Amino acid sequence: MKWTEFFTSSVGKKLVMALTGLFLISFLVVHVGLNSCIFNDLEWFDPNDNGRMFNKAAHFMGSSVVIRIMEIGLFVGILIHAIQAYVLYVQNTSKRKIGYKVKMGTKGSTWYSKSMTLLGTLLLLFLIMHISHFWVPSRVTGTLDPVQYGDTHTHDLFARMVAVFQNPWIVALYVAGCISLGWHLLHGFQATFRTLGVSNKKYLVMANSAGLIFSILVPVLFALMPISIYLGWIG
Repeated sequence: MKWTEFFTSSVGKKLVMALTGLFLISFLVVHVGLNSCIFNDLEWFDPNDNGRMFNKAAHFMGSSVVIRIMEIGLFVGILIHAIQAYVLYVQNTSKRKIGYKVKMGTKGSTWYSKSMTLLGTLLLLFLIMHISHFWVPSRVTGTLDPVQYGDTHTHDLFARMVAVFQNPWIVALYVAGCISLGWHLLHGFQATFRTLGVSNKKYLVMANSAGLIFSILVPVLFALMPISIYLGWIG
C-alpha cells in the first residue's frame, strides 16, 4: 500500500485524527495556562492586578513569531481534525444503513463515544463564537482598547473578557461548550492511544487516568473563567 493510499484509508484517517487530536490537546495546555492568568485578579491573590498579568502574557504570545506560526498550524489542525471526523462518520454510517435488530444499549460503546460527531460539532460552533469574541478583534480588526504597562503597549484583552462575560446567555453557552469539551476529551484520549497501538494494560490504565484528570481539570478551569467574571470575583 502506498503512503497516499494509507492516509485515505479508514486506519489512516483514524491515525490523522489521533495525531491532530494530540496537537490540539497540547494547544489546550498552553491556552488554559495563559487564560488562567486572569485568576491573579482574585482578591486573595492581587485585587489590584486588573488583568495586568493576563494582558502581558497575551501580548507575549501575540508578538512571538513562533506562536503566530503555530496559530496557522492550529487552524490547519482543527480543519483537518474536523474534516476527517465527518468523513469517518459518513463512512461508518453508510456501512450500517440497516440498524441492529438487537439493541446493544450501553454495551457497545459509551454515550460520548456514540456522540463524538455531535459533540465535535458543538465544539466547532463554540470555537467560532470564541474566535469572533476575542481572536478577531485582537488579531484581525484591532478594535480592542489599548493598555500600557511600562514600555509595553498592548490590547486590553482582559477588559474585553470582562465585557463579553457580563451576558448570562454567553456565559451559559461557554459553560455548555466546556462540558462538551470535557466529554469529547474523555473519549478522545482513550481513542487516541488505542489508535496509536498502546496495548499494554499498565500503560493504558495510566493513559486513561491521565486523560480523565485532564478531561475534568481543563474544562473546569475554562468554565470558571466566565463564571468568575460574571459573578464579579474577577474584573
